[in-house]
Amino acid sequence: MAGIGFELRKLMRRETLTGVARAYFYAGLISSGPMILSCFGILIIGALSFAVVIPGVLITQFQVSVTYMIACSLIVTGPLQLSFTRFVSDRLYERRDDLVLPNYRAVQLVCTAVSGLLGILAMSIGFDQTPLAYRILMIAGFVIASNIWIAVIFLSSVKQYRQVLWSFAIGYSAVVGLALALNRHGLVGLLGGFVAGHAILLLCLSVIVHRQYPGSRHISFEVFDRRFVYPSLAWVGLLFNLGVWADKFIFWFSDVTGTRVVGWFHASVIYDIPVFLAYVCVMPAMAAFLVRIEADFAGYYDAFYDAVRTGATLQRINAMRDMMVRSVRAGLSEIVKVQIVVVLLMLGFGAALLGVLRISSLYLPLLLVDVIAASLQVLFLGLLNVMFYLDTRRDVLRLTGIFIVLNALFTLLSIHLGPAAYGYGFALALLSVTILAVRTLDARFVTLEYETYMLQ
Repeated sequence: MAGIGFELRKLMRRETLTGVARAYFYAGLISSGPMILSCFGILIIGALSFAVVIPGVLITQFQVSVTYMIACSLIVTGPLQLSFTRFVSDRLYERRDDLVLPNYRAVQLVCTAVSGLLGILAMSIGFDQTPLAYRILMIAGFVIASNIWIAVIFLSSVKQYRQVLWSFAIGYSAVVGLALALNRHGLVGLLGGFVAGHAILLLCLSVIVHRQYPGSRHISFEVFDRRFVYPSLAWVGLLFNLGVWADKFIFWFSDVTGTRVVGWFHASVIYDIPVFLAYVCVMPAMAAFLVRIEADFAGYYDAFYDAVRTGATLQRINAMRDMMVRSVRAGLSEIVKVQIVVVLLMLGFGAALLGVLRISSLYLPLLLVDVIAASLQVLFLGLLNVMFYLDTRRDVLRLTGIFIVLNALFTLLSIHLGPAAYGYGFALALLSVTILAVRTLDARFVTLEYETYMLQ
């Protein structure tokens, strides 16, 4: 995220209301990424298609199918995302930009092959009663979504903000527009529009990638060389995504809360809609996280290690360390403040919002809990991001492992306790690992100078 942090700092230095607003606007859109924007798009498509798509169950089948597409593509590409990010960062630090694009193509090739094979396998089990076009679109959409995650990770180092934002604007306008234009064709039409829109988004992102990085070789598989592979990062990517989706899968396949929708895809009517809305509501927190952690912390992080490398005084080094700590605290504090406002707004206008979306106001308590849980997820992600800067991969791996275990256990307990406890399992798991992450990060900052000098 170094390039993004640099661009945000440049906007913030203007010290004008417009500059600050633009920084938060850009950060909110970029940090939201395809996942939250997909949730928002799914809700819009569903709400505007009720009068056209008959029977209404086809809309539910579309929303559930797309949700599985997003969830499974995130989990499958999880091991590649962080490993590839580290490879790109190392090559750019070595000024070997020519290796970036060929290895990006190799990662995309592997991602396409693995996701395509898994997609074919998934569609061959339990989907015999669905149209062939549906199965083909699901496989294609799964492959495209998987490659989008790789492209988004890759573009975290790109500084051309407007190009990236235009790609997102074009892609998601196409997603919603095409899905609504084809909704008269039922499930296949909705899914076809969604997949075509994502294909346009991937094309836009790919054009930016190829324009930014030169490469004399067409493809290179050095990213998979044992010298450049970090197993801990691969495990973190897998465990974090599994942890985020663990409660959803448990609710989907529980006999108490889940129902079969299409093929082997299950859904939970009582749980899914509030979770979707909650992730849309954390866009302000994601913006605050990116601006404060990436812009402020990254600057003091660079200043700290510059002071170490240039032989600055101990007083200077300690001052930069203290500024790093303060920037983390300020960033986390801002996330909390922003989300408190969001929660209060949902408390006041949540029922009206649910009414606009034709959803029962009985979902409001669960929605509030899920908004708090999603806010805690942003805090947790921010803390993990700081730990990655400090290269404490073992701590991150331990925390993500604890997260998936606690989320699964607490979610099962919440289902056992009954509807009044739904959502609290996810929230309690995130609260626990967030507190543990804060304590772990505090301990790392205390020993930062020692580890910097003595463990090299």
